[in-house]
Order: sequence, then structure tokens, then C-alpha cells
Amino acid sequence: MEIAMLRDVIEDDLSIFFEHQMDTISNFMAAFTAKDPSDKIAFKAHWEKILNNETIIKKTVIYNGNVVGHVLSFEQFGEREVSYWIGREYWGKGIATEALSQFLDSIIIRPLYARAAKDNIASIRVLEKCGFEIKGEDKGYSNSRAEEVEEYILKLSQ
Repeated sequence: MEIAMLRDVIEDDLSIFFEHQMDTISNFMAAFTAKDPSDKIAFKAHWEKILNNETIIKKTVIYNGNVVGHVLSFEQFGEREVSYWIGREYWGKGIATEALSQFLDSIIIRPLYARAAKDNIASIRVLEKCGFEIKGEDKGYSNSRAEEVEEYILKLSQ
């Protein structure tokens, strides 16, 4: 298996991230997504804020020479969280686990939190393989599902 690599996000990555965001199945699984994934102006504004915020750690995931997703760490609800997005065509190859593992090795901030829709078994599994444990539950409105969705709150202590 090729190994996923991380590098800093660059402007050229954004068009690929936008394509990933347009995938209906990915949006359903992620649950908590943009109101309108096809709104390129909102997408660009969102990523401009991310790129200009030095407190957000942002990495592009490269696999086999291709940009396949991203991993982020940011402040939310008073805690440091991580999130990731891998393009659906790359699911099931261990890329998310490898990328998140590398990302976690590169940052020393602990504890870290993550959130995943309760029915997003694959994402929960990735997080657990990387040492996260389910510590709580929450729910929120999902734009992609047009309903309230239950989620797990996971924590990485070490």
C-alpha cells in the first residue's frame, strides 16, 4: 500500500476540496456540512478564513501523488478538535487512518476531540484506531440530511 503523506494546504488544493464537498454521499456521511455544498462563493469564503487563521492547523492529504483530502485541527466549543475529509473515491484504503495518525504524531496538543455522526461507522473506526474514545453524545441539525442528527464526541487524551 502507498502511504498517505501530509503537507501544508495550498490554494491549488481548494478546487479538489470543493469537488469532494459536492459529493452527496460524502455529505450525508459527514452530516454536519455546508448549507449548500454547491455554493462556490461560500466555500471560498470559508476556506479563506481557514487559511488566514493561524490557530487552525491545516494539512492536505496526498496519496499516490494525488490530493485526496485534508485534516484540520481547530478550536470549537472551547476545546481543540480535529476533523478530516477524504474524497469518496479513496475510501476503504486506510488513507484516513494513516493521515490522521500522522497528523496526531505531528501535534502535541492534548486532549483533542472529534465528532462523528453515530451512523458514520467508518469515521468512528478511524478515530478509534487513532486512539480516540467515545466520551459523550450530542445532536445537531444536519444540512445534508435536513434533520437533527445524533453524534458521538470522541476524545484523545494522550
